[in-house]
Amino acid sequence: MAKKKASTKFVCNACGYESPKWMGRCPNCSEWNQMVEFVEAKVQKGRTSFNHTEEMESQQALPLSKITSETEQRILTDMPELNRVLGGGLVKGSLVLVGGDPGIGKSTLLLQVSAQLTTAKRKGLYVSGEESIKQTKLRAERLNVDGDLLYVYAQTDLEVISKTIQTLQPEFVVIDSIQTIYHPDVTSAAGSVTQVRECTSELMRLAKTLNIAIFIVGHVTKEGTIAGPRMLEHMVDTVLYFEGERHHAYRILRAVKNRFGSTNEMGIFEMRDVGLVEVDNASEVFLEERLEGAAGSAVVTSMEGTRPVLVEIQALVSPTVYGNARRMATGMDYNRVSLIMAVLEKREGLMLQNQDAYLKAAGGVKLDEPAIDLAIAISIASSYYDTPTAAMDCFIGEVGLTGELRRVARIDQRVQEAAKLGFKRIIIPANNIGGWTFPAEIEVVGVSTLKDAIHKAFPNR
Repeated sequence: MAKKKASTKFVCNACGYESPKWMGRCPNCSEWNQMVEFVEAKVQKGRTSFNHTEEMESQQALPLSKITSETEQRILTDMPELNRVLGGGLVKGSLVLVGGDPGIGKSTLLLQVSAQLTTAKRKGLYVSGEESIKQTKLRAERLNVDGDLLYVYAQTDLEVISKTIQTLQPEFVVIDSIQTIYHPDVTSAAGSVTQVRECTSELMRLAKTLNIAIFIVGHVTKEGTIAGPRMLEHMVDTVLYFEGERHHAYRILRAVKNRFGSTNEMGIFEMRDVGLVEVDNASEVFLEERLEGAAGSAVVTSMEGTRPVLVEIQALVSPTVYGNARRMATGMDYNRVSLIMAVLEKREGLMLQNQDAYLKAAGGVKLDEPAIDLAIAISIASSYYDTPTAAMDCFIGEVGLTGELRRVARIDQRVQEAAKLGFKRIIIPANNIGGWTFPAEIEVVGVSTLKDAIHKAFPNR
C-alpha cells in the first residue's frame, strides 16, 4: 500500500492566515510575500492539549453568579519598575512574552530577575537555547548573581524541557528564546510559524496545569514586531517590549498587553557594568540634558500607564531648500504633527508650508496620547519665532482643529509631577480648572484656545 503523502499548506508570517495554495498577498492582513510553505505535522496519538487535561475535563459549565473568584497570587521581585509593568508582580500560572532588539538586554534582565527570585527561596529554571551552561555562568558572574535554587539548562527539545519542568517542579521558568525551541512532532524547522505556535501552546499548557510562571524571550523583526505568527501575542497573558538604543545606557520596558494589569505601563532601566539598574525618577532622566534658553523646546507631562513622566519635546523649523517642505517626527505620531502644523498655519497665521520641520521626543521615549498636542505646538512656534519658552514652564492639552484646547485626563497627577520637579508654571486647558486642589508652589494657568496659550508662552510677541 502506498504511503500517504504529507499535506502541505501555506501560512502568513504576519497574521497566521492559512491557505492551501501560495498567494503573493495575504487576503487577511494584506501583507505581501509573507506566505511560507510547511508540511503539516502529524500529531502523535495520545498527545494531549490544554483543553483536554484532567483538570479541565472535571469542570462543568456554571452560571457566572455561582463562580467564586480568587485574587491572583503574585510573586514580587526586587525590581519595583518590573513589578509595576507586570501590574503588581508576577502572577503564578501566567505566560509572559518579552520582546526586543538583539543585544538590548532581554537575557540580562531575566537572568537578574531569576537570581532575585531564588534569593526569596523560590526554585527557578533558566532554559537557554542560544548559550551553553558555561556561557550562562560567565554572564551570571559578570552580573554578580548566583543561587543554589536557580537551575540552568541548555536544551532546545521541548519534550525534554517539559519533562525537566515536571520533574524539577520550579515556581518560575525562563525560555531563552522561543525561536530556538522545537517540538519533535512538528516537521518544520525551529523558529517557523508552526514551531513557534506549537511550542507556545505547550508552554501555556504547562503554565496553567502546573501553576508556574513562565517567561519566554521573543526576537523581533526589522519592523520591530515579535518574530513569528501574530497570534503568538494573543496566546500569551502578557507582552512586554524592551526598547532603547543599543549605544545608549537607558532602556524602557513597556507593557503592550497584560491580562492582570493595565497596559502601556513603562519602566526605566540603566545598563551598567553590573547589569540593569532601575531609574527611580524617570522625569529627571528625560530632562537632565535640557538646555536653558534654547528655542524650539517645550516640556509636557505625559501619562505612561499610571505613571506621569515629564518629557522634553524639541522642534527645529527652518526654510526648505526643496520644492516640498519636509516633515520628520521621532517618538510621536507623524500624522499628529502634521495636523498640529496645519492648525498653527490656519488658525494662528504661522507660515509653515515653506518650512522644514523636525520634531523629537528627547530621551528615546514614545508618546502617543492627545495631551502632548499643546507642547508640540508650542515647540514648533518657539522654533519658528526663534524665541525660547520659560525654563520652568510646562504645557498640557489636546488641540482641536478649530484651535480650541480640550480637557485631558488625570490632570492632578500631571500637575503634581511638574511641581515635584520644580516647575513654576503650567498651562492647561481651562476646562480642567476646578474640582481638584493643585500644589501651592506652582502657578496653574487655564486657557481656552491655542492662540491664548501661545500668547501666555510668548508674551512679548
